Amino acid sequence: MNSQHLSTSKSHGLLSASIITIGDEILIGQIVDTNSAYISKVLNNLGIRVEEMLSISDDKDHIINTLNRVTKPGRVVVVTGGLGPTNDDITKKVLGAFTGARSWVTNEAQLNIIKGITARRNMAMGTLNRAQADVPDTCEVLVNQKGTAPGMWFDYRDCILISLPGVPFEMQYLMEQVSQKLQQRFRLTPIYHRSLMTFGLPESTLAEMIADWEQALPSYMKLAYLPNPVTGVKLRLSIYDYLIENDKNNSPLASAVDEQITKLRAIIGSALYGEEPDTLHSVAGRLLLKKGATVGTAESCTGGKIASLITSCAGSSAYFKGSIVAYDNSLKTAILGVPTETITSNGAVSRQVVEAMAEGARRVLQTDYAVATSGIAGPGGGTPDKPVGTVWMATAGPEGVYSELLSTTGDRERIIERSAANALNMLRLQLQSSSTNFKLHM
Repeated sequence: MNSQHLSTSKSHGLLSASIITIGDEILIGQIVDTNSAYISKVLNNLGIRVEEMLSISDDKDHIINTLNRVTKPGRVVVVTGGLGPTNDDITKKVLGAFTGARSWVTNEAQLNIIKGITARRNMAMGTLNRAQADVPDTCEVLVNQKGTAPGMWFDYRDCILISLPGVPFEMQYLMEQVSQKLQQRFRLTPIYHRSLMTFGLPESTLAEMIADWEQALPSYMKLAYLPNPVTGVKLRLSIYDYLIENDKNNSPLASAVDEQITKLRAIIGSALYGEEPDTLHSVAGRLLLKKGATVGTAESCTGGKIASLITSCAGSSAYFKGSIVAYDNSLKTAILGVPTETITSNGAVSRQVVEAMAEGARRVLQTDYAVATSGIAGPGGGTPDKPVGTVWMATAGPEGVYSELLSTTGDRERIIERSAANALNMLRLQLQSSSTNFKLHM
């Protein structure tokens, strides 16, 4: 990479942001706050770094105290919620008082939208509906074509204060206007993120393996570890506050990260399986398409979870043929052809049975590959020799049949999810391998 293409932005500094959601319904767990995540992604894509997300109650003093703390020069503050027509929706009134409004003005464009919405719903135009078009004289209106509550943009003491409805699709619509206005107002440099997906290496082990690589990263590139107990560790590489000279496609940034990914892959090999939004099942699907191959599943303890993940990918009908959920041993024998004596001698949760299940699924479903699982998901059913969390997995294909034992912990749902993820990883590794000797990361 030619370093002269990348230079620190000194002209404006990186804008920071606070996101505030207002509503008791969030605090009592009645609804989940998805607005903050959406707003954060939009702001990050613009080049504005979100420093905090807050959820606060519908209380005047609490709102004002929070605003006093976060409305700093050079800060963008986005508030959602509390803009409805009822008495408990106090955000607009509080923001008017906070910004020193002297009067309230009816926004005719928003009023016409409200009239249209009430007419389409065969509703009378009430006083509360009409009042939603009234805004403080300290704001610039963000007209809401999708609902009755307008957004509001305040220039307040060198801070940008934005108020949006809490209804997600209305908020998302208005964020398009907010995005355009922020781009017009500031010289923004996009924050560049790349998230690398790994599987099979615990966070501590991964950190030790890549310590020298991490230490040698360029000073402008930051690394974050984002572990997930089911799907593995995500490594996010970020570049903040850099200008791109003579290039509008981020190619210098992409090249800088590509160079580091190449070095990382040489260290951890097949444990690095893709980049967000890649998943184990989407990567396996692409490999099957590339090979022109098909797959099916034979599942006991995972109860169809693997098949569900595979078919969650659009276009999976091109490579997925079907699943046999052989939960009862009689079905393992009758449908998959697992010999009764194999189950009797070794138990249903065993290498011999799961390998026979994979071979049986491949034969019955007439697929190139098959994935099988048999285990103890709990909370009961465990023994000293085979405790809860004991799961055998197998893959069968032209290269042969491979099996691995997974010994995991957690509740029933977690064990099922981990088993499905590890089985899909086995499939991925077998599909990637050009020989019969491949290493499974468990």
